[in-house]
Amino acid sequence: MSQIISTTVKDARLSQYAGKILALFAIVLATTFPAITARAQDKATLSGVDHIGINVPDLPQAVQFFSDVLGFTAVTQIGPVSLDSNWKNMNHMHAGTGPVTIKMTRAGDGANIELFYYEKNEGSQQQPGGDDIGATHIAFYTPDIKQSVAYLKSKKVTFLGEPFTMPVGDTEGETWVYFLTPWGAKMELVSYPNGKGYEKKHPAIRLWSPAASTEKPAANDTLSKAQLQQLAATHLQIWNTRDAATRLTRLETLYASDVVFVDAAYISTGLKELNDFIGHLQQQHNTFNFSLARIDANHNAVRLFWNYGDKAHPAAVKGMDLMLVENGKIKSLHAFLDTVNK
Repeated sequence: MSQIISTTVKDARLSQYAGKILALFAIVLATTFPAITARAQDKATLSGVDHIGINVPDLPQAVQFFSDVLGFTAVTQIGPVSLDSNWKNMNHMHAGTGPVTIKMTRAGDGANIELFYYEKNEGSQQQPGGDDIGATHIAFYTPDIKQSVAYLKSKKVTFLGEPFTMPVGDTEGETWVYFLTPWGAKMELVSYPNGKGYEKKHPAIRLWSPAASTEKPAANDTLSKAQLQQLAATHLQIWNTRDAATRLTRLETLYASDVVFVDAAYISTGLKELNDFIGHLQQQHNTFNFSLARIDANHNAVRLFWNYGDKAHPAAVKGMDLMLVENGKIKSLHAFLDTVNK
């Protein structure tokens, strides 16, 4: 991954800014509440960092960077949403700044990245310096937001309003509220003990959450069902990757070096042969893409049911992949062709 980033991100200013953001995150995590010990954390019912919010000047560009360069996955979106004057004033925003679009991205097994794009943004377009505040907020998950708010208020923490529960959409059921650090940086409490609206759609990829961080594998080398589902969904994304070099790099992160691939007419061993097979398949059907139909996962075995076709006929071909996982990577892959719709 570091090789991909260093090769792709050639702009020194972007690299410098990324370093400053990471440094800021470290400072915030270390100094937000220096007096709150592990015991205080228990009282506040904070489970961990849920997401990190970043304002971006170009949303498609940011999504492309986080997905194509860093390998993260965009999952949900809300907006554009118009902001009233009271909200802008409370959050120290410029009066003329337009509607906001928010896209939440899953960043592997860590905190999610929340991208904010404001139309007609009247805020500063200059990247922050070493002593500037650069991140918009860090959110902490709590299973009991009322208890968390009460505890932090007892510590004289300033809140920007009261907890609000999202009534509809991808974030339905999520309750959140902003608060301030002693130096004025904005933080957030967020809670969704009963899940979020988008989960009702049974997506292949779900946002990471501290709420599920206690889920442990049944054995040292056995992945959880959620981890297997994430692995299978990433597998499908790789098979849709057109660039051979990029695809091979991503194969190395997901498949064992000696992975065995088997279908009715072909058997391959190793990443290069598998990469060549995918490339040949794409040449034969250059307008086709795989899409997910259903995933079943159980004890390091995954059945992935897929559709394959173009935009006009997305399910021209239907089939199933059977994957066996060892040490967190796909060890063998058997592809079964179910139907071909002519």
